[in-house]
Amino acid sequence: MRNWMGVGISMAAMFLGGPAWTKAADDPLLRPIALASSKRWLAPQAPIRLHGQTYLVGFGGLNVALIRTSAGLILIDGAVPQAVRDVEANIRALGFSIRDVKLILSTEPHFDHAGGLAALARDSGATVVASAPAAAVLRTGGIDPADPQAAWLEHFPAVRRLRAVKDGEEIRLGDTVITAVATPGHTMGSMSWRWKSCEGRQCATMIFGSSLNPIAADGYAFSDPAHRPVVDAFRATFAKVGAMDCDLLITAHPDPADPAKLARLRAKRVPNAFIDPTACRRYADRAVGMLDKKLAAEGETRSCSRGQ
Repeated sequence: MRNWMGVGISMAAMFLGGPAWTKAADDPLLRPIALASSKRWLAPQAPIRLHGQTYLVGFGGLNVALIRTSAGLILIDGAVPQAVRDVEANIRALGFSIRDVKLILSTEPHFDHAGGLAALARDSGATVVASAPAAAVLRTGGIDPADPQAAWLEHFPAVRRLRAVKDGEEIRLGDTVITAVATPGHTMGSMSWRWKSCEGRQCATMIFGSSLNPIAADGYAFSDPAHRPVVDAFRATFAKVGAMDCDLLITAHPDPADPAKLARLRAKRVPNAFIDPTACRRYADRAVGMLDKKLAAEGETRSCSRGQ
């Protein structure tokens, strides 16, 4: 099923000739954005079967997941526009085709995760699935002015074929059921995704988690009373994620420990280096600490300002 020669060709192209988009004719849906950040996010990474019928087809700094079902493929997230051809090459390297993708699930309407969705949906014919608040942004490729990062964000190609889902709604494709898990905060439309993956008789609860990072553009204060709904959303999400049934966590941006885990998984599949029932709780706990630290720093800044 795996075409490892294809992997080699794809990786060689990345290292020797740069990403595929540098050689392609101009395509409005593939025009590069956020070039400086993308150099860091798009570190080449060979595709790998993570567990059961779940694969990673993304990059060192951006996760893109692929799930094989009895009725086609499901992709989770789309990276930036200039990464699309390399995502598609990684899918081919596993023995699949982009045309096998029937659904594309979106975690958040930020350009680094949603920028490639329009091109991937066009090339595959798939429907993009997102929360209603996220879908409203994806339809325009725009920016939510209430987003804590609004001043930093970039526009991206608008997504046309969309399906909005609610928290707890089940998405079915063939023998696979994926549950939408609303995780607002980083964006108010952020959505995580949960499904079961089995290897023989051993099954795991898989989570593709949206970002929980309480990051904001300069001048935005989470401690501003007007932003209390965002802080409340973060707190509720942290509690939800921390309590999740979660055997294997994939985060939108890889954890710093993931490269070492991938190396161990490539060398030895049993035990699976990514299986960790404490992963979601630890992911939430780190985010709690980050938000508390940010609120404390904002409080100190206000105190100093008043003292002056």
